[in-house]
Amino acid sequence: MQTTAPVIVVLDGHTLNPGDLSWAPLRLLGETHIYDRSTPFESIERAKDANIILVNKIRISREIILQLPKLKCICVTATGFNNIDLQAASERGVAVCNVLGYGTSSVAQHVFALLLECSNHVALHSDSVKNGDWSSQPDFCYWKAPIFELQGKTMGIYGFGRIGQKVAAIALAFGMRVLATHKHPERDARTGVTFVNLPDLFAASDVVSLNAPLTADNRDIVNLDLLRRMKTTSILINTARGELIVEEDLVKALQSGRPAIAALDVLRAEPPPANHPLFALPNCLITPHLAWAGREARMRLLEMTVENVQAFLQGAPQNMVN
Repeated sequence: MQTTAPVIVVLDGHTLNPGDLSWAPLRLLGETHIYDRSTPFESIERAKDANIILVNKIRISREIILQLPKLKCICVTATGFNNIDLQAASERGVAVCNVLGYGTSSVAQHVFALLLECSNHVALHSDSVKNGDWSSQPDFCYWKAPIFELQGKTMGIYGFGRIGQKVAAIALAFGMRVLATHKHPERDARTGVTFVNLPDLFAASDVVSLNAPLTADNRDIVNLDLLRRMKTTSILINTARGELIVEEDLVKALQSGRPAIAALDVLRAEPPPANHPLFALPNCLITPHLAWAGREARMRLLEMTVENVQAFLQGAPQNMVN
């Protein structure tokens, strides 16, 4: 247990707390320095005396870790930790801790926000009304795109952890049939959920929701072969990680109409280039990686991160991933 005040440095705090939350509980734990954003060079300079750093999406490479001699703990203000060189951290004896479960409801809600936009076209019709289309109609109602019910449709879930299970519960409440693929189907069996292999999941589902963490084994797992198995009426939703999808293949698949629509909250490069090929496709909806960002979810994330820092300082690290 450290006896002197630890130095705590937050390297990219803006997305977690753009000003609507309080850093006060973290400041109570040590000498705390908070930066909204940091480049790799700035990260080294700002964290050179840090015992603990907090990062969200900044890449903490071996090069950076080796230049932080006082570093003892990296707290990731997220569930995913693929931006941290775990091997380098372990070699240096640096603990890496993440946060689980803070955004389950928020992310699952966004899955259905995307899906309901695909099924009901709320923004399209609201814009149409404001542009005068309803006022000029001879009938009391109209629609500019087909509307369909979720009841009776099949939701396929890739990644049946906390978020996947929440998505399944909401889908069942809508009256959907639920398929899932999972490493531990017996352990995580749920009433109303049928486990299938990945090719069958893509072929049989009306909606496929990607909810798996990114690993070395599933990077680029959604390729042209899987996409071509989807129905011409199906929808692909990704609120997990952009690297799960081969984006060049998705462009080709959407241009061919299989799947009918992709609704994405994540891309491989974030922020993406302005000329990203998916931007030009009318059957691709994209939101800026905000599924996790509900205020309640961010409050939980900050609270749980502070708990991780406190546990490390008390000599009992929790939520370690290395």
